[in-house]
Amino acid sequence: MEPTLTLGVSDLIALVNQTLEYAYPSVVVEGELSSFKVSKGKFIFFDLKDDESAVSCFMMAYQLRTPLEDGMKVRVVAVPKLTAWGKFSLTVRDVRPVGEGDIKKSFKILHAKLEKEGLFDAARKRRLPVIPQRVGLIASTESAGYADFVKILNSRWGGLEVAVADVQVQGANAAPQIVRAIQYFSEHAQPVDVLVIVRGGGSAEDLAVFNEEPLVRAVAASRIPTLVGVGHEVDTSLADLAADVRAATPSNAAQILVPDRKAILRDIRHKQHRMLVHLVSRQQRLKRQLADAKRHMLMRTVRSLAAQRQHVLYARRTLRQLDPKVVLARGYAIVRDKSGTLVHADASLSPGDAVVIETSNAIINAGVTNVQPKK
Repeated sequence: MEPTLTLGVSDLIALVNQTLEYAYPSVVVEGELSSFKVSKGKFIFFDLKDDESAVSCFMMAYQLRTPLEDGMKVRVVAVPKLTAWGKFSLTVRDVRPVGEGDIKKSFKILHAKLEKEGLFDAARKRRLPVIPQRVGLIASTESAGYADFVKILNSRWGGLEVAVADVQVQGANAAPQIVRAIQYFSEHAQPVDVLVIVRGGGSAEDLAVFNEEPLVRAVAASRIPTLVGVGHEVDTSLADLAADVRAATPSNAAQILVPDRKAILRDIRHKQHRMLVHLVSRQQRLKRQLADAKRHMLMRTVRSLAAQRQHVLYARRTLRQLDPKVVLARGYAIVRDKSGTLVHADASLSPGDAVVIETSNAIINAGVTNVQPKK
């Protein structure tokens, strides 16, 4: 049967591509990666093969999210096309490793690259606020990880303002959505106090989203301190390592983010009780010290008064002994000259001078008849 339509080459290729686009607008293909190369830093070419066949693939370099190398098993999302040169190829929209072994290999390659750049350095990590008032949460609101985080957050410390960015957390669109959410929160005029990214457990392929280079770099570049809790305790993603703080799980992220209000109240009550006991004990100790001080002061006062009394008695006895009347009573006499001045031992008297002699019981007026120096 002869063909009823004659086409030019370009028209044929356009018709084939139109047919492919209608029949297969997108295909998902798994195979082994080979002949991987980057041209001019913009274009990526590789072959996808199995034991019997191979197909050429093309993609833009900016679409590559994880490191690839020959021999990896990968899954591509692509559009089948016939090129202008009549060669069939797949125009790749998304490619990622498949299988735990190849996912780990890609992880190690990107980890080494980013670690060399310093994205995981402890020195660049920031502290989270002690009790944030406004929280930015990036999660799938339909996921168990989101529910666990919100439940623990509200039970530990309610009343926080939580702004939620509902995103996919697995699949080809997940990483770009999370990156845009990070950028949205970072560029907001009134940014939140902390940015939290959570996702529950899953397979290595499910969690591979958080090992994609654009997402990891977005976490590291966030203007807001970041807390990432992805997977189970044994899971560690590159986004975890790039974050300011890593949580083992979404529930653990809530535990890290806010303290337990009930535990704080218990601690406050315990400290109040300890303080009260301490104050009562200190009051009793001060009372004892005051009583002891009063007793010692009283004893010192009594001793001091007794000593002063002895000093007074001694002084009185001394003064009594010095009292002229007492001296006169012991047989001594007071001698004064005619002017009434006491005559001391060194006084100069001459014969004929008048003196007044006072004894204990008499006043004697006398005259000096003779003065001789005492030998």
